[in-house]
Amino acid sequence: MSVTTTNVETDKGLRGSVEITDVTKRYGTMVAVDKLNLTVRPGEFLSLLGPSGCGKTTTLRMLAGFEQPDEGFIRISGDYVQGIPPYKRDVNTVFQAYALFPHMTVAENVAYGLRQKGVSKSEIASRVAEALGMVKMTKLAERKPRQMSGGQQQRVAVARALVNRPSVLLLDEPLGALDRKLREEMQIELKLLQSQLGITFVFVTHDQEEAMGMSDRIAIMLDGHIEQLADPETVYERPASAFVAGFIGRNNFWRGTSTGTGVRANDGTIFFSSTPEERVAAGDAALAAVRPESIALSSTDPGNSHNQVSGTVASVSHFGDVLQYVVRTTERDIIALLPRQGAPRLAPGDQVWSHWSDADVYQFSADQADLVLVEPAADIAG
Repeated sequence: MSVTTTNVETDKGLRGSVEITDVTKRYGTMVAVDKLNLTVRPGEFLSLLGPSGCGKTTTLRMLAGFEQPDEGFIRISGDYVQGIPPYKRDVNTVFQAYALFPHMTVAENVAYGLRQKGVSKSEIASRVAEALGMVKMTKLAERKPRQMSGGQQQRVAVARALVNRPSVLLLDEPLGALDRKLREEMQIELKLLQSQLGITFVFVTHDQEEAMGMSDRIAIMLDGHIEQLADPETVYERPASAFVAGFIGRNNFWRGTSTGTGVRANDGTIFFSSTPEERVAAGDAALAAVRPESIALSSTDPGNSHNQVSGTVASVSHFGDVLQYVVRTTERDIIALLPRQGAPRLAPGDQVWSHWSDADVYQFSADQADLVLVEPAADIAG
């Protein structure tokens, strides 16, 4: 394919932009990325989110130049980058394994790339000091990696990437090796740093909470394509598919048949959805879903004509300010999450009614039923 390279110097508005157009990547007969289309805006924090094998890391590696697409093209900051090696691209990558040189100090690790490029000593000193200041590691400049915690090493890896002043920073699950508390702290620090610098971040993760808490937009991937691309609120409140509804947050799913205005579940539960995500023709196989936090519990029959089911409390779990109830019904278990304050005092064995509003019912076709449905508890026990 013949392409014309854009001169970024003449169009600075493109710096930090990413365009992926009809990109396919195969490994033998396996299609890792399938006709992918994605545009990342300059200065945006975009996360590629999905389960293992969905194509997110392969996509990142193609942006970095470690892999080449079999079809389609990629532009970074307006320039086509097919065939351009990683070191000549205006990007840098931070990996989960920080790959710091153990025999070098923090400052030497950060300066390494600049020395390889022949940057003058005075400029190296200035830029290293600037990068270490960004990640709050100035006081540890003379330490070796083995003398630092995982979080500190992660900061050094970020500084080493930022010192080259890339237009796009690629991050491949960089927080995966950290414990939960440190990971949460680093999520805040990374987001603040990205906002301050205005550099485009493309962040790969399988952790939905990480993506929801840090991203301007999230590209949720499945089988090499994007199921939904939107801001965190939209993907949570208005999932585009059953897979997205099940992957982002949690959902209770019922298999059934569309009534045209809702779903009649196989267990007899009648659902009415006032704002269905997918219009499913009456009589077609369908899925209904309700998030655990949208379910109310009552020890007496609420008297609704739809959107309710009776059962027995199977367990109560305490998660700080939230209580999780598992309600066992004839066909399945229902999970409900209620704020501790004001939650009904229920114990295992109590009879209870689960009920929810029409606006809280998601309706989907049954195409992705096997991806989101789990076997009923009774079948698993058997």
